[in-house]
Amino acid sequence: MDYSRSSSFGPEEKWGRQSFFDGGLLTYILIYILGSIVTAVTFGIAYPWVLCWIYGWKINHTVVDGHRLHFYGTGMSLIGNWIKWLLLMFITLGIYGFWVVIKLEDWKVKNTRFVN
Repeated sequence: MDYSRSSSFGPEEKWGRQSFFDGGLLTYILIYILGSIVTAVTFGIAYPWVLCWIYGWKINHTVVDGHRLHFYGTGMSLIGNWIKWLLLMFITLGIYGFWVVIKLEDWKVKNTRFVN
């Protein structure tokens, strides 16, 4: 039984709601396991790409008020900021890390758009 309604002409619905998340548990587990492996193998160099992969999965499976979100960020667009933030955290003995959380959230929202 399909409880979802998807149309390019109107808002999406699932279980009678217009705001929902439709990602699956198995994909979530696989993304985190593979992301951890890739990060470990590359000694953290690929971490910005892994973050984009995780953010993309979460955001692309989110519908708000019937409008699906899409994440457009890439690891390449994040790496410059990431290096700058790591240097600032090193210089400030980790204190700048509190701001990195906010900066990363701002970058994530800046790279998110509504699809329909």
